[in-house]
Amino acid sequence: MDEFQTGEEAVFVVEDVSTIIKEAVESTIGGNAYQHNRVNQWTSSVVETCLNQLTKLGKPFKYIVTCVIMQKNGAGLHTASSCFWDNAVDGSCTVRWENKTMYCIVSVFGLGV
Repeated sequence: MDEFQTGEEAVFVVEDVSTIIKEAVESTIGGNAYQHNRVNQWTSSVVETCLNQLTKLGKPFKYIVTCVIMQKNGAGLHTASSCFWDNAVDGSCTVRWENKTMYCIVSVFGLGV
């Protein structure tokens, strides 16, 4: 691969990242019902799939990926994040996916190098 490009190639594109997250969650969890004994496997798989697809984009970023899977049982979940970065290059994308039995929340942070 040539040296990292500047301009459009070095921008965090939320739409691309959102698509990668959705595809990773669908391919990993799909139509499965919540199963406590499979949550660790699912979260690891979603994170690894996202990282693999993000690196295939060939953009000059370091990525941080988090995944939370929570059973739908009426309990509340509140999360927050804060970043100090270059808004012109760095970015983040969070996707909430759900089915009848669970929520899956995936966040990706891309930091330009």
